[in-house]
Amino acid sequence: MNRADLLSHLVARKKLNEKSLVLDCDESSIIPYRDVLELYMRVSGVNSWKWQDRFGRKAPSVSLLGNLQHLYRDAFRWPLEYGKHRRQIRELNNSRARLPRNIRFARNDNVLFLRTDHWFGLKSGGSVGHVRGVIQGLRSLNRRTMVISSDRLPGVSETHDFHLLPPDYERLRNLPNMPELAYTDQVVRFAARRWQDWNPGFVYQRHSLGNYAGALLRSRYGIPFVCEFNGSFIWISRNWDTRRLFHEELLGRAEAVVVRSADLIVVVSAEMKNQLSSYGIPENKILVNPNGVDPDRYSPDIDGLAVRKQFVLSGKVVIGFIGTFGPWHGAEILADAFCRLLQSFPEYKNSVRLLMIGDGPTMPKVRAILANRAADMEWVLTGSVPQDDGPRYLAAADILVAPHVPNPDGSEFFGSPTKLFEYMAMGRGIVASNLNQIGEVLRNRTTALLVKPGDSQELMHALKALIDDPGYARSLGIAARKEVLANYTWDDNVRRTLAALDSRMKLPCVES
Repeated sequence: MNRADLLSHLVARKKLNEKSLVLDCDESSIIPYRDVLELYMRVSGVNSWKWQDRFGRKAPSVSLLGNLQHLYRDAFRWPLEYGKHRRQIRELNNSRARLPRNIRFARNDNVLFLRTDHWFGLKSGGSVGHVRGVIQGLRSLNRRTMVISSDRLPGVSETHDFHLLPPDYERLRNLPNMPELAYTDQVVRFAARRWQDWNPGFVYQRHSLGNYAGALLRSRYGIPFVCEFNGSFIWISRNWDTRRLFHEELLGRAEAVVVRSADLIVVVSAEMKNQLSSYGIPENKILVNPNGVDPDRYSPDIDGLAVRKQFVLSGKVVIGFIGTFGPWHGAEILADAFCRLLQSFPEYKNSVRLLMIGDGPTMPKVRAILANRAADMEWVLTGSVPQDDGPRYLAAADILVAPHVPNPDGSEFFGSPTKLFEYMAMGRGIVASNLNQIGEVLRNRTTALLVKPGDSQELMHALKALIDDPGYARSLGIAARKEVLANYTWDDNVRRTLAALDSRMKLPCVES
């Protein structure tokens, strides 16, 4: 059983029938709500359990007395921790207006990169590609880049400048989102002990829930702070997770002080810039910088024959998709379009296959659609694959699809899908939703076929057009590859960030 299943049992107040359990977790030392869950298992009559992470490591057992002590300590510490963060955020807000006059852009090539997400065990996905791309882009431009990360990062070499700093879940682990806030101080303390040796020219932080370490380091050391802002976690929780965060008001204050303290905010789309501007953030400190790709890793020269052989796809026309199956990806729209294609044109049943790479929240819906309306041999769901294996899997496809859907609350789609640029670099024919930045980067009938978002019927006809005309699909792929080489590599992305920061720091007074 995994932790999510156990939480759903607890929410539904069900009695567990199992007497012995093996519980999956991302890291054996990082188990949120552990004492609450273990007390629930005791009450439910479970006699024994083991927490086991993806590496096979087991968490040390905790006695009933240990559970109760942790709960007592967390309850005692909660008001102190809550009050401390409110005070720190208030002080940052008060000092924000004064600090820019004294800030100094150190003219050196050192960068401190903060990856502070409490997402553990990620093997692939847009966030993995983005973090890897920016770090490698900085280093390829001869910037010494010190990394503090809450978890290992696929594809990022763990040199002496990589510092793995797992969050301390011995404290506050039973309080929703408090470990994320507490990790702010853990990062700042860790950086402070090494600051003189590192001597960073600026701090770059990928915005994460509850963490405002970049703003604190800016305030303490008077150096520029670049915030990579990919979306509001308050909005994401309400709209994609359909719930309110437990400490939403405090987490909202932390999010606000981050964007107001940053000297440069890097966003991936014009829609995100407009959203921040509506909150009163000056437009001249927001850089729209779409995602990118490493064109050597994602290339038409990658050999996909082994993947084709593995999944019995040899001699077939393969429609491909890769992603973490988030609510915005529209994977279920592609599954529906594929089923419509086979039902409307049964001659494709022997010659066309669907290859969906990855796993995530909408996978059960996708699987149900395919299982009910298509034969098993006509589609392949690979599950999660390591980021480094992604190019080989994409190379097994003839057509690549990005069927993204609009935001559920009617607001503008603010994403910049990394898969879009990976598809372009692979030189394959692309079918994609004509949705905000996707429709701006791709040109209809020149670098891709664009379809109405969420319209599986229109998506089906676009797929048919490329299946029937492979030469046309290849010409679209060649044009898309040229476009991505010219404008959307990770090196280009980092150059734009560095140029924008340099321009900002030359201003006599940086507005906040």
